[in-house]
Amino acid sequence: MTTLYIAAAAFFAIHFLVAGSPVRGMIVGVIGERPFRGLFSLASLALIVWMIWSFGQVKDTAPILWVAPSWWQQAGSLLVLLGFLFAVIGLMTPSPTIVQGEKLLKRGGAAKGILRITRHPFFWGLIFWAAFHLTVNGDLASLVFFGTLMLLAFVGTFGIDAKRKASSGADWIPFAGETSNVPFLAILSGRNRLALGEIGLVKPAVALALFGAVFYFHSYIFGVSPV
Repeated sequence: MTTLYIAAAAFFAIHFLVAGSPVRGMIVGVIGERPFRGLFSLASLALIVWMIWSFGQVKDTAPILWVAPSWWQQAGSLLVLLGFLFAVIGLMTPSPTIVQGEKLLKRGGAAKGILRITRHPFFWGLIFWAAFHLTVNGDLASLVFFGTLMLLAFVGTFGIDAKRKASSGADWIPFAGETSNVPFLAILSGRNRLALGEIGLVKPAVALALFGAVFYFHSYIFGVSPV
């Protein structure tokens, strides 16, 4: 478990203490924006691979902390499906919250499609996916692995909001006012409306196809049946 602890801590630290802090600006000031993004991407990839490898080494022997009820083991897969829909549709939707997406704020009218539901669809998709796996597995290794990803995604939504507010100023205010971090909050509060037609059919179809493929091959890839 020690290796998993270190890998998880390093992965969290590089995002929260480097990319999400003034340290990022200091590094960019020395090496430039593009080199920083390149090095950060390589470091993130290396650390997530280390985390996955470390998790695989201990997941079968890690202490069991709780046992999920059988109904959650079955019905909880719907949360994973929701996660796929949010994440895939989010990745396929132009957004002011993605890298170099600030230019969309100047055009206005960016709060469309899934962004009406949440301005951070990919992160909430990751949160849903991690939350299910953390709760259904109930072991210490899953708590560390999936808990790290879930916490980082949740904290990341606030970090991105803060960065966009600082970098875009007045351009950020209308978009933030029309959208919400928490899914459906802007709609429920009357600041936006649900418009599923703006999402279209292709994006959900891609998400469903990927979910189906992972669901079918889950036992072959991860050694655990999803049913």
